[in-house]
Amino acid sequence: MHNHKLELSAPLLEALGAREEGNAPLPGKVADWLSRELDVSLGKREAEWSAEEIYLSMPGPGSDAWLSIDRETGAVEFEKTRRGWISYFNDLHKGRNAGPGWGWFLDLFAVACLVFCITGLFLLHLHARQRRMTWPLVGLGLLIPLLIALLLIH
Repeated sequence: MHNHKLELSAPLLEALGAREEGNAPLPGKVADWLSRELDVSLGKREAEWSAEEIYLSMPGPGSDAWLSIDRETGAVEFEKTRRGWISYFNDLHKGRNAGPGWGWFLDLFAVACLVFCITGLFLLHLHARQRRMTWPLVGLGLLIPLLIALLLIH
């Protein structure tokens, strides 16, 4: 876990403007300064604005980060937590916090898997006439994993 505390200068504090409530990205000057100081990419992420503070959540695959800016004093607190490589791969597997590009990749890969399965079944149907054990083996290939799941997963 990494925790950093900074303070916005007066011009940067003024650059935040008078917004009181809602969601909006940080002003460009403030986002650029924070990106340089904290070595993190803020981009155009939307922050939660209130009269007292600005809160920016930055989850990622296998990690979580947040940034808080006190509107009155300019105090900045940033915290980043890494949850390990298992969490990283689990988040990628689920498409969680990995961005739209990764989501599209997963969707296209799923469609490709369906195409391969359907064409494989078509090929099995074509060659099943010459091989008697085709459909019993296909049935076992479905039945064995189903039985393992039903009997061994609680």
